[in-house]
Amino acid sequence: MDWTLAGQFWIIAAALAVTPGPDWAYVIAAGARRQHPAPTVLGLLSGYVLVIAFVAVGAGALITAVPLALTVLTVAGGAFLVYLGLTTLLRPAVPIDVTGQPVTDSIAIGGGSEIGLAGAGLSGDRHSGDGHSSGGVVQQFLRGAGVSGINPKGILLLLALLPQFTGDSGAWPQPMQMLALGGLHLFNCAIVYTAVALVSGRVLGGRPRAGAIVTRITGIMMMAVGFLLLVEELLPLL
Repeated sequence: MDWTLAGQFWIIAAALAVTPGPDWAYVIAAGARRQHPAPTVLGLLSGYVLVIAFVAVGAGALITAVPLALTVLTVAGGAFLVYLGLTTLLRPAVPIDVTGQPVTDSIAIGGGSEIGLAGAGLSGDRHSGDGHSSGGVVQQFLRGAGVSGINPKGILLLLALLPQFTGDSGAWPQPMQMLALGGLHLFNCAIVYTAVALVSGRVLGGRPRAGAIVTRITGIMMMAVGFLLLVEELLPLL
């Protein structure tokens, strides 16, 4: 394996990891809800593991060789992003205390009267969307895997990049080289996405109003990317 090429790929992969996209939007939304970053990040990484393995064994070339397969993948990826963005809009970030419980204490408003956060529409459902329950953790993981695993742009990008940084002269076969390079990409993503989740949780978790606004923005971003994928793929068929 050419370690000079590996270093060059690592730099490019790092640039890709720090470029905001659907992955970032999903991570920021999870951080704003004060969800633990592990299920979100591991879900995203597991999706990329499948994509990298898919490309390394040569199956990725089938996607570009069969137009219908690429169309189906693009439509599925776009529809999933629209769904994920919509559910993010419907379940914005909620304030929680240090134990992970939603804050339901009453707060004072003008005139000395009080109103509970739940009554104000700020508490939300802990078990349905914050990722603290076992079902929420699994859902958080699977959604992350879906964001990265059925993203046609990500597959095509890795399909175009990985072969360019492998060679026939080394002792490692090309599939092994691609898996090693893919490991570098996974390492970059793990560092960047964990940092984004922790920072967004720290900055937005204690600010319910800001967290709700940012969560809705990320939901809109995911829906916009999904709609663009659908329009780009389906419009020529009309």
